[in-house]
Amino acid sequence: MKKKVFSVFACVLALMLSLTACGSSKDSASGKVNVDIFQFKVEAKDALEEAANIYMEKNPNVKINIQTVGGGDDYGAALKSKFASGEEPAIFNIGGPQDMIDWSEKLEDLSTESWVSQAYDGTLEPVTKDEKIYGMPFNQEGYGFIYNKELFKKAGIDPESIKTFADLENAVKLLDSKKEELGLKSVFAFPAKETWVTGLHLSNVAFSNEFGNVTNAFNAKELEFKYADSLKKLVDLQADYAYMPDGKKASLNSVDYSTQVEELFSLGQVAIIQQGNWAYGSVAGVDEELAANIAMLPMPLEGVKEDSIPVGVPMYWSINNGKDEEVKKASKDFLNWLYTSDEGKDLIINKFKFIPALKGYDADNLQPQDTLAKEIIRYSNEGKTMPWVFMGYPSAWGMDNLGADIQQYVAGDMTWDQLVEDAKATWAKARK
Repeated sequence: MKKKVFSVFACVLALMLSLTACGSSKDSASGKVNVDIFQFKVEAKDALEEAANIYMEKNPNVKINIQTVGGGDDYGAALKSKFASGEEPAIFNIGGPQDMIDWSEKLEDLSTESWVSQAYDGTLEPVTKDEKIYGMPFNQEGYGFIYNKELFKKAGIDPESIKTFADLENAVKLLDSKKEELGLKSVFAFPAKETWVTGLHLSNVAFSNEFGNVTNAFNAKELEFKYADSLKKLVDLQADYAYMPDGKKASLNSVDYSTQVEELFSLGQVAIIQQGNWAYGSVAGVDEELAANIAMLPMPLEGVKEDSIPVGVPMYWSINNGKDEEVKKASKDFLNWLYTSDEGKDLIINKFKFIPALKGYDADNLQPQDTLAKEIIRYSNEGKTMPWVFMGYPSAWGMDNLGADIQQYVAGDMTWDQLVEDAKATWAKARK
């Protein structure tokens, strides 16, 4: 009898421990529904926390906990560790087709959510499978060569005249010849340490023109690398005229986002950086006057597409289908409130500084005001854009293979031909 009682007690104890390990849906002290958010966008951290506080005031039965991992950290690896620890978030981020496969057992179907009908054409394609939608778009973003308008004016360069790679190269050489009088350390800041900048964003200029869209990239078993020579010119132009911390090109591999944006560019020590509209807040945080006086040049792929910038959705909000119904309901309600309520929309535009990927932001007070967001909208309205396809690369290939090889290339440890061959081989291997 004692053995039987002990056995029952042991089973109950084991069950309690397992439930605790999985994370309770309610805060035992307050009885509130816990919604844990694990997100990648460092630039949106403060705005998201502000939004969560406003939502919790309106919904006192909900407690939102936010953890942000991004910037120089690998969000994908951190997310896997988070799930492996048993502390599974209710809301997390995925990037597209590969992430849908990697996280297929954890994704809630969001097809019936009210915001779905408001999504712009094409924005849901990367997270749609079998007519089910597994992600809500964060926003739209674009990137190109951000430049200091005042420095261009002092150098006598008309940015409107830069429409081709040759135009850009000539402007760079002119800026380089006037570095001393302009007070520049160099023309560019090239953050080769950030393999997302090189292996994803920079390479996308070539591969978006090779594949056409993210689905084609995702389905491609082999990489032709049709525009390798033109991509090399974009890499070389930045690397050759970039700030080198120790005077040698290999030291480009120590330059990170913070050094590039918040130090060199925001302090007026370089004239051009490859970044996107997300960098506006970083610049404004250092020098608001400069932030009001910057704009964006195209990323010209010589001989292919030379007057455009890449525009796309950076990430998607997804909901953990393993959570209980009250947590999933609160998670969906928070995202709906954030993107579709009047109060939420105001936060999205004026606090997050996002370019919406959903319709319904037509009011005058919901128009993006920062200089870089306006540039993205201008390029989009002029039809001078190319798609983001790097979410269709083999998992981790862009950063861990191509980005790492670009580091070796700028350090002189790998030729460009070797880089191209390795890119083809590692792509094909990943797709077997």
